[in-house]
Order: sequence, then C-alpha cells, then structure tokens
Amino acid sequence: MSFGVPLLLVTLLCVPVLLGVYVWQLRRRRRQAVRFSNVALLRAAGAGSASWRRHVPVALVLCALGLLGLASARPTVRAEVPTSSSTVIVALDVSGSMCATDVVPNRLAAAQAAVRSFVQGQDDQTKVGLVVFSGFAQLAVAPTVDREELLAALDAVTTGRGTTIGAAILRSIDAIAELDPNVAPADAVDEPTTDGPGVGEPSPTPTPTGGTGPGSGATAGKVGVAPEIVVLLTDGANTRGVTPGEAADQAAARGVRIYPIGFGTKNPTQMACTRDQYGGFQPRARDLSGFGGGTMGGRNFLVVDEAALKGVAQRTGGEYFAATDAQGLTKVLADLPKHVTVAEQDIDLSAAAALLAALVLLGGLAVSLRRLRG
Repeated sequence: MSFGVPLLLVTLLCVPVLLGVYVWQLRRRRRQAVRFSNVALLRAAGAGSASWRRHVPVALVLCALGLLGLASARPTVRAEVPTSSSTVIVALDVSGSMCATDVVPNRLAAAQAAVRSFVQGQDDQTKVGLVVFSGFAQLAVAPTVDREELLAALDAVTTGRGTTIGAAILRSIDAIAELDPNVAPADAVDEPTTDGPGVGEPSPTPTPTGGTGPGSGATAGKVGVAPEIVVLLTDGANTRGVTPGEAADQAAARGVRIYPIGFGTKNPTQMACTRDQYGGFQPRARDLSGFGGGTMGGRNFLVVDEAALKGVAQRTGGEYFAATDAQGLTKVLADLPKHVTVAEQDIDLSAAAALLAALVLLGGLAVSLRRLRG
C-alpha cells in the first residue's frame, strides 16, 4: 500500500491521544467516586458482563477518526485488474494474391469490409492502427480513436508485389512502442527495397530502428504481457525479409501478442482487382488466367502458410484463426478476445476508507442512543 499524501498520516496520532485522554478521565472519575461513595455499592454496580458496553461508542468513534485520517492520506493499492486492449494494430496483407476471386468479389475487398466492421465494433476509447504490407510494410495510420481517418486509409489501400509478414510484425511493434513506453521498438533489420503497398501511392518505408541490437529484445521489452495486440491478416506466405518466427520472437520478448488470421481457400482461382486496388502490383494479362498465373493457371502455390502463422501465435501467446470466406472472416474478427490481459493499476482506497469511517461512526452513535434510551 502507498499513500498520495503521506504527511497526513500524522492525523492518526489523534487516536492514541484521545484514547489516552479518555482512559485518564475514567481513572480520574473512578478515584473521585471511590473517595465520596460506598465501595461495596460501586463494585456491585460495576460487576457483570455489561460493564464493557459503555466503552463501545467511544471505541467506534476512535476507529472512525482513524479511518478518516487514513482516507485523508489517499491510500492506494496496486492490483492486477482485467482490461480491454488499449491499442489494436491491424496488419493487413495487400499483396497481389489478395486479388484472388475465390472470395467474392475478391480477397482484398472482403478483407476491407471485414476490417471495417471490426474497427466500428471497437470501444470508443480503443486506439486502432493500420499496417499494410506486401513487398514491404508501412504504417498507414498510427493508433488512433479517429475512426474516420482509419477507415479512409483502409479504403485507399492498394496492392503490391511480395509478402513480408515478418516486417509487418516489426512495424506493428514500432507503432505500439510509440504509445507504450514499456514496449521497446523493434530491433533493426535489413529489408530489401521493392515495390510495395500504398495508401494512394506507394512510398518508401524506412528501416525499423530502436531496440538494443540483435537478440536484445528479451531484455529491452516489457516484462509480462502488454495490453496491446496485433491482428495479422494474410492470405499467403512470407517471401522476403525477416522471417515471421524471428519477428514473433521480438514481439514475444516485449509481451505483444499476435493473432494471425489465414484468409482464403486452396482452390485454383482467377485474380481480378479493380483499377483502384492496383498499386505497386500491376498484373499482366496472363496473370489473370488463374491462381498462380501463366499457362499453369491451376497451379496453387500462393496459399496460407499455416505452420508459420500458428508458430507466431504460439510464440507470442496469441491464437491462430482461419477464414475461407467473407462471412467467416467477419466472424473471426468479431470473436477476437476484447479482455485479453490484466494490467497493474493503482486503486484509490480513499473513498472506501471514508465510507467505512462514516458507517462506523453511525454505528457508534446508534449504540450510544440505545444506551441512553435503555
């Protein structure tokens, strides 16, 4: 227990002082009574189990004064309490395979609709950020409670070549670190320059900075579990850059849990995005002949790497989910846990102590009135 105003604890000294005065008065009256009264009668009047009851009102008043003195010092206790995630980072895959039409109208449009519903369903005080990734990962919107800004950025995402799941995890860590001083930024890694995703137009993304060097995440990050989580939505496998496992180790060292979602089917399909959805990834005509492209349109190699995503979830304390259609994805996002951690908070006990003091004081007054009426 700690106190906001510890100096006010000196008010507790009034309790033993008043108790001493009360005891002194009792002894003084007893001496005077013995001097001028019949001792036998006094002993007879003081005998019996009821003699102590006359001290109960005074004892209750002194307890109430002690509680009031304690309340004035603003006592607080640190305890672990359930809390909803204060920040959610949505890491959205916008690689070219998100143009696949095995999910109507295509994976990207279905994902945008599901994420929109997820964002709108969050508590007003929950901050939501958006990371988009294909050939590289970028923070499209820093965690914010401004839903309009976030949804506008979500609608403006465009596709790019490649899939950098590991980089997306590191970008998400950095976004969380900007808000939570207990979470260290991701350790620096080298990423290849390539065509990538964009919000409107593609733009270069700087190499992640921060941390204390390779392998230092275990000591640089927060001990325990952070209240922030990452929702990672992808339809493929990591194709370049840091591996999902390496990035997950950094997240785990900082207590950041990741909830990966594998999206899409394993069925051969066509790829078709709208003109607005094409960004860094511009398919050639032969790419539209089927999933995988070229004359081997039935080739099915751009599928979810479930083993890697399950490993990410296991390492970070999250959970892996799979969704094969738009309805399933919406349900998975809606079912994500909102109370996923406990956080240490300082609980102010001043009001409770003051209320208890009032109840004890009322009890003392009630006992005193009863004695007077009896």
